[in-house]
Amino acid sequence: MKYQIGDRVMLLHSGEEGNLVEFINNKMVVVDVDGVTFPVFLDQIDFPYFKKFSEKKPDPGKKVLPKQRIEDIKTEKPAAKYAVAEGIWLAFLPVFDKDVFDEDIVEYFRLSLVNQTADALRFEYEFNRGGEPSFTLRNEILPFGDFYLHDVPIEEMNDAPRFVFVLMLKDQDRKRAPHFEFTLKVRAKQLFQRIEEMRAQQKAHFSYLLLDQWPARAEEQPKNDFDVDLLKKAGFNVRADKSRSAHLPPPQSVVDLHIEKITEEWKQMTPIEIMDAQLGTFSRHLESSIAHHQPKLTVIHGNGSGRLRDEVHQLLRSRAEVKSFVNQFHPLFGYGATEIYFQY
Repeated sequence: MKYQIGDRVMLLHSGEEGNLVEFINNKMVVVDVDGVTFPVFLDQIDFPYFKKFSEKKPDPGKKVLPKQRIEDIKTEKPAAKYAVAEGIWLAFLPVFDKDVFDEDIVEYFRLSLVNQTADALRFEYEFNRGGEPSFTLRNEILPFGDFYLHDVPIEEMNDAPRFVFVLMLKDQDRKRAPHFEFTLKVRAKQLFQRIEEMRAQQKAHFSYLLLDQWPARAEEQPKNDFDVDLLKKAGFNVRADKSRSAHLPPPQSVVDLHIEKITEEWKQMTPIEIMDAQLGTFSRHLESSIAHHQPKLTVIHGNGSGRLRDEVHQLLRSRAEVKSFVNQFHPLFGYGATEIYFQY
């Protein structure tokens, strides 16, 4: 337990400070505040030094403005509590503790996604360590706001951590890409360098930039694309087209085959045309994943009647680069997605 009798603690709900005088059990303690003792849950107290460390000192030369009534204050756009420039950031807030020598040590990091843009976003997040997913989350973030993700203990930052994001515009824009993917790999040495820089600058957090400007929409591949491997198997002599990879979409770790994500004119399409569009999109992204030697691809086909899923699985069985694929419950997509693993 990180607390001891006699420790100076702060009440989170009021900011008052007192002394810890007794342990009731592993969840509650007794605190003395100015001669008044009362029981408090452990998750409602903290050491006061972190607040003092993170608080900005008042500027003695700054003029104090007169008080204003709340109805007189003009409304402004909400501002993120993390001081970052324009763009989308991953913020690390180190939470410190004391070691046996009374030195400050980092106990864990509090991670937040910071959106300093005018766009509302949907996002999918995965924390991966040791090559395996450890935490996943799917949610939305408002413009000029921040979203708490989770806490990461300091020891987990030694397991080759990767922070994987898929960012999507909530309001679609024909001129901009519908989504953006980013994977952040953090090395332990670089992490501690950032902590030292943060403390030298007297800041409470440090951040990594995920995206500074939303990318433009890429040109779609021509619809008359064909499968070279199938033509070769049929006996045709097909030359390798070096420019073919230029027509492939950019690599993605997640591909959504819902028709409304593929085209805005889906209401005028027949069921056969919808299926063709979905399979064509999947084929292009499958080729892109193989061309870029991706280790894994997740395709969202939904539940429905299962016909699209069966067609996707049939295509996967014909590709030597596909090591395996599985359609099981996924924390983000339920049973409506198939995870594909490649071999090269």
